[in-house]
Amino acid sequence: MNRDTTEGKFDQVKGKVKQSVGEAVGNNKLANSGAADQVKGAAKEAWGNAKDAAKAVSDDAHAHAASHGHDVREKITSTAQNVKNATNEKAEEIKAEHRRSA
Repeated sequence: MNRDTTEGKFDQVKGKVKQSVGEAVGNNKLANSGAADQVKGAAKEAWGNAKDAAKAVSDDAHAHAASHGHDVREKITSTAQNVKNATNEKAEEIKAEHRRSA
């Protein structure tokens, strides 16, 4: 939960109290202000939840990318090792054949 989510929840509670008090004393301006606070709070809470969701997706993507990067590096180094081994084997064959013909 981030700051926007917390503030949004607080604004909604504050708005409900203002609206209830305004309605109880017949003050439409206070009641309307409370309703507006509730709307503002709901929007702020939704924004905070959206930010949390985006951060979770981002964190997951970074973790996946790090893992994927490791896998790619492993494949590249393994391939390089295989090429080196194949080249060395072929070079040894050529040297051995050259020694036999000399």
